[in-house]
Amino acid sequence: MTFYAPIEINVREDSGVQVFDVHGRITIGDSSEQLTMALQAVLQNGARKVVVMLDGVPQIDSSGISSLVRISIALGPRRGKLHLVCKPGRVRDALTVTRLVEAIPTFNSEARSPQGLRLIARFRRGAFCV
Repeated sequence: MTFYAPIEINVREDSGVQVFDVHGRITIGDSSEQLTMALQAVLQNGARKVVVMLDGVPQIDSSGISSLVRISIALGPRRGKLHLVCKPGRVRDALTVTRLVEAIPTFNSEARSPQGLRLIARFRRGAFCV
């Protein structure tokens, strides 16, 4: 069995949007719990707009997907929204197979591109549609 180090999560606020930049495998155990705890912490502080950047994640399993679903559901009653940014690859395939991309708005990578910056701008304005 292979053990992986916990994931690295960098959180920053950009005009009221909590942006999570995640690096590492999100799999059963410490890494999915670490992500859940980090997301719950910003919710407890009143966050309503959350973007999770998954470009640095090489693998996600059902427990990682469950963490994202739980936060998306928790944001609902607060009139909040979760968006994902994920480049094509294994993680995007997992999100597509589980149909999570249909439930949570998911954008292609390149967050530093003008397209990615427009995503943040949409969040700022409160426009949550793709």
